[in-house]
Amino acid sequence: MSQVEQRLAEMGITIGVAAAPAAKYLPFVISGNHIFVSGQLPMQDGAIKYQGKLGGDISLEDGEAAAKLCAINIIAQLKAAVGDLDRITRIVKLGGFVNSTADFTKQPAVINGASNLMFDAFGEAVGAHARAAVSSPALPFDVAVEIDAVAEFK
Repeated sequence: MSQVEQRLAEMGITIGVAAAPAAKYLPFVISGNHIFVSGQLPMQDGAIKYQGKLGGDISLEDGEAAAKLCAINIIAQLKAAVGDLDRITRIVKLGGFVNSTADFTKQPAVINGASNLMFDAFGEAVGAHARAAVSSPALPFDVAVEIDAVAEFK
């Protein structure tokens, strides 16, 4: 078990099997020593867990939980890409999309759910990353959050 997976286990998180893409695209692409992870949804056990709009029918706390679940799914894709999560040398960037009402302005707080997990799982030196947290008027399957990522590996 990698050190990353051990830290996750201590947090009560198990990394499952990476989700297959829902259409004709790849779940991740490796270019050089970078992994580009396609947008991950808040799915658990093959089902969408958080649907709706922040500022509407989804609370800030549930939005953060949705972002954390997206991050767990990103980590599953990274594991599928390189096998051992200890090979990840940097979480370079997260791109966070929040399904939200026009007057909702706490997108960064929502995406903190993912950023905090990356920091906690990979440690500061690897887990600290650049980030975007933007509003979207709609997301696929009416999910609350979608997050993509770029990571570096050895």
